[in-house]
Amino acid sequence: MKHIVRKLQSREMDAIMAIQHSMLRAIHECFHKKGFTQIMPVILSPLTDPLCHSVHDAEIGYYGQKLKLTKSMILHKQISLMGRHSAIYTVSPNIRLEMDDKGKTGRHLIEFSQVDFEIKGAKREDVMQFMEGLVKSVFRKVRKECGKELKLLKRELSVPKAPFKAYHTKEAEAKYGREFEAELSKQEKEPFWLLSHDREFYDREDVSKPGYYLNYDLVWPEGYGEALSGGEREFEHKRIVLRMKRRKMKLKAYRDYLKLAKMKALPQTAGAGFGVERMLRYICGKKHIEEVCLFPKVPGARIRL
Repeated sequence: MKHIVRKLQSREMDAIMAIQHSMLRAIHECFHKKGFTQIMPVILSPLTDPLCHSVHDAEIGYYGQKLKLTKSMILHKQISLMGRHSAIYTVSPNIRLEMDDKGKTGRHLIEFSQVDFEIKGAKREDVMQFMEGLVKSVFRKVRKECGKELKLLKRELSVPKAPFKAYHTKEAEAKYGREFEAELSKQEKEPFWLLSHDREFYDREDVSKPGYYLNYDLVWPEGYGEALSGGEREFEHKRIVLRMKRRKMKLKAYRDYLKLAKMKALPQTAGAGFGVERMLRYICGKKHIEEVCLFPKVPGARIRL
């Protein structure tokens, strides 16, 4: 346990926590200025994000119900905009019991916090522009308030120029191979976008261009990898069912969500989610995400405290 005491009492961890505090304040201020309504996170639910990669399922039994721990609030975000609010956000605890090989990436945790936001009637370009502004605002505030902490960490943090560079996923894969995201992340010096991933059922497909998806990932440069994922959302019942069947999903598991779609109650939205710890890791220039967490839970590792 001595290494935990050393870590938590170190000047470096003090600096990282000061930067995190400044970063989170800047994030909240940015949403507030743009008129977003903050909602509380959902921890347990009969449904959650199915994700586009395999993880161990995390659920509990409660009086005959099976309740899943939140992997992301993607479906709840869309549902919440059935009300009068036009834009919402939340800082949501996420549980993703990743396979142990993800422990080596330096950017995966099985428990992390995600800033999730959704905008009614928005398009892909609206979300991208908003996020670019948020990144710039956050970095400016951290540079202004945490100069001595960044110096202690030997990190030179620059404010990126907007608009960020954008790559089409298929073109990037054709040029760089299957590990195109990692390769581009290593070579780029500023954050950039990857567009049109064949991913989950809820990311909207352009019906005029089959196989072209109106989604996006923001990627940190210098090899830090994915920062954010998001997209315009499918909201029509027939489109959602079609996309689910393509992925061989069990419709019964999403019964309540599909009922809302069939009632035409789901609004047309776009949004995204970005990891708090991943942003902090990039700002601090740390090799592994566990270095910026007080109580890290790395895939495959023994969990302490």
